[in-house]
Amino acid sequence: RLWYRRYSVFLVLVLFTVFTVAYSIEGAHQTYVQYMERKILWCAYWVGLGILSSVGLGTGLHTFLLYLGPHIASVTLAAYECGSVNFPEPPYPTQIMCPEEDGVQDSVSLWTIMSKVRLEACMWGAGTAIGELPPYFMARAARLSGAEPDDEDYEEFEEMLEQAESAQDFASRAKLAVQNMVQKVGFFGILACASIPNPLFDLAGITCGHFLIPFWTFFGATLIGKAVIKMHIQKLFVIITFSKHIVEQMVSLIGAIPGFGVSLQKPFREYLEVQRAKLHHPAGDGTPAGENWLSWVFEKLVLVMVCYFILSIINSMAQSYAKRQQQKRHSEEKTK
Repeated sequence: RLWYRRYSVFLVLVLFTVFTVAYSIEGAHQTYVQYMERKILWCAYWVGLGILSSVGLGTGLHTFLLYLGPHIASVTLAAYECGSVNFPEPPYPTQIMCPEEDGVQDSVSLWTIMSKVRLEACMWGAGTAIGELPPYFMARAARLSGAEPDDEDYEEFEEMLEQAESAQDFASRAKLAVQNMVQKVGFFGILACASIPNPLFDLAGITCGHFLIPFWTFFGATLIGKAVIKMHIQKLFVIITFSKHIVEQMVSLIGAIPGFGVSLQKPFREYLEVQRAKLHHPAGDGTPAGENWLSWVFEKLVLVMVCYFILSIINSMAQSYAKRQQQKRHSEEKTK
């Protein structure tokens, strides 16, 4: 196969050699090389988080809620505070600081903020699309080989096909609707399923693999749906939610809660004030560095969810191993 693709392989080797030489040799071009290196690592970081979010290991790590959502929210709050999205690089994106020149408040629009976070959002969406490939390849391989893969989702899919006419509950009908849409509509059906937050999309991947839908039809529709359409919907929601006037209204509403509203409102106001102060002062520039309990709680929440994700992977692998051992013993008992 490599021989048939020898020109492509040769081109890849040439490009790899050129990039290696350019990276190793000192010169004026190193500025551009380092810029490209930062961008590639930044993109790889978000693609990796996207894959973790949808790859299906254990329970899946909800990296949008833990990483991308807070990043977009931080950029949104900073943009309204600074009146600009031209944050100095570095320290952006590691740390957001206002540019030295004062921005005009009206110059910050929804579109400028969306443009600022478009790269990381699309990379995260592309990662989630890549994470949907394992169910597709598993179902496709099972259909072509006739083997029964050791996967609960695939077993559930086969049971659903057998009991399609007798399905009564809402969950089963929803799964059948997804399967029928993907199977009958094809590219646009997959695109529709991928373009909205859809917990049943794993079923779409299994369906596409089982019915041998071409790879690029499945992956192309999934990539467009998740990295472009769905990502812009989610991004728009976060930006609107964390726009300056909405945040101020939410903090005011917290204070209106009878009994403990004022005491609950205080840490939120303090947190916002600290974040605004950090935007105008470099780290270690005399800015108060006291830790707010909200940030402390969020950090611990992230840590707990990551630990839970790791434990869920271990638990899932242990369950699969136990199931294989049980099936092996059962088959041995039958042969006796």
